[in-house]
Amino acid sequence: MRLLKVEMKRILKTRLTVILLSAALLLTFVMAWLPITFPSNSFSYTDAQGNKVEVNGLQGIAHKKEVQADIAGTVTPEKVRHAVEDYQAVLNKYGVDTSYDLPDGIYETEILPYAPLVKGIREAFANPDTGIAPGILDIDPEKMDDYYGVCGERIASLMKQEQKYHPAAQQAAIDLYSQVEKPYRFYPGYSTEAMEYQILLAFLVLLLCTVIAAPVFTSDYQTGADDIYRCTKYGKTRFACAKLLSACIICGTAYCLSAAVYLLVSNSLWGWECTKSSMQILYSIISLPNMNIGQMQVFVAVSGLLGLLATTSLTLFLSSRFKNIAACLSAALLFCILPIVVYMALPEELAIWIYSVLPASAVSLQTSILYAAADFDFWNIGSLAVWLPHVMIGAYIVEIPVFAGLAVWSYITHKTS
Repeated sequence: MRLLKVEMKRILKTRLTVILLSAALLLTFVMAWLPITFPSNSFSYTDAQGNKVEVNGLQGIAHKKEVQADIAGTVTPEKVRHAVEDYQAVLNKYGVDTSYDLPDGIYETEILPYAPLVKGIREAFANPDTGIAPGILDIDPEKMDDYYGVCGERIASLMKQEQKYHPAAQQAAIDLYSQVEKPYRFYPGYSTEAMEYQILLAFLVLLLCTVIAAPVFTSDYQTGADDIYRCTKYGKTRFACAKLLSACIICGTAYCLSAAVYLLVSNSLWGWECTKSSMQILYSIISLPNMNIGQMQVFVAVSGLLGLLATTSLTLFLSSRFKNIAACLSAALLFCILPIVVYMALPEELAIWIYSVLPASAVSLQTSILYAAADFDFWNIGSLAVWLPHVMIGAYIVEIPVFAGLAVWSYITHKTS
């Protein structure tokens, strides 16, 4: 324990570590605030006196909550039917087929109050054979009485398209969706951009922690201090374990602090009631996770922590192999961005197989656990189908002890100069 404390103190006293940890904390506040400023929170309307009012940021969020207050709470089929009827009435009133063709200001005043409820309607009523969504005017409002039944039918038809040759995956998706709590719940104000910035922040923290972990073993090789440490009583196995644990504890703690502060600040700005909204209202109307936004935030944070620890363990293994800090850091950072490269460069099916088991994929933007949870991808192995988020989490749980063990073994067997 004393050796662990000494090693942690040594890493924390390094000027670069202090700078990087301070940068992570600063980024946390910046990332929590930025989504508030996006155009999706900007609205213009005419007040009771006939004056045109423009609001944005926190004022825009407050305005959205005010105009959508009537639809907050349980998303009943009756609410959805009324929303579709009102939407169609507005389009017919102005003689247009879509909201994009409405005169300026009409969307904000006549459609915004119930817009979230009709967001997934066209998706739910998509053609089961082609997947093409109908126009909102082509949908019969009376069919909204069986709204959740239609959603259940849609997940079955969608999976026949997405997983045409894999009936096990089709059934697995249907089983997952059957566990989703219905009716959905919705509380206005929140934006998916806040969830995306949670992922972006986690990715940036991952990069900073990689820079902290990369020199842990390599710096001693490069300076020659390792030759001295190996001559001491605990200079091999215990020392390697202390180095590995100290780096994992520091990086893991930095990530947890950053994630906790982000969620605290972000949810305070958007409103904590928004965390009770069903994930399906903000993402796909037939998303598979049985989670509300708050639960999804925690799921993403915990998955990101596992991914970070797996990446840190891999970085420490590389550190135990390289004798040059620059080379080690370059290799470690390459593994951080590798999921993105794989996602962009390889065919989709092959890319999914590869990036889902890479340690950094949990927070690597388009390959992140958030998008995996919102999508409908599976690992298909014969008659076995495993949902992609489960594959990713399982991979991280295996990789943490494997890479950590390899790092210790590599250090112990390293030949001194």
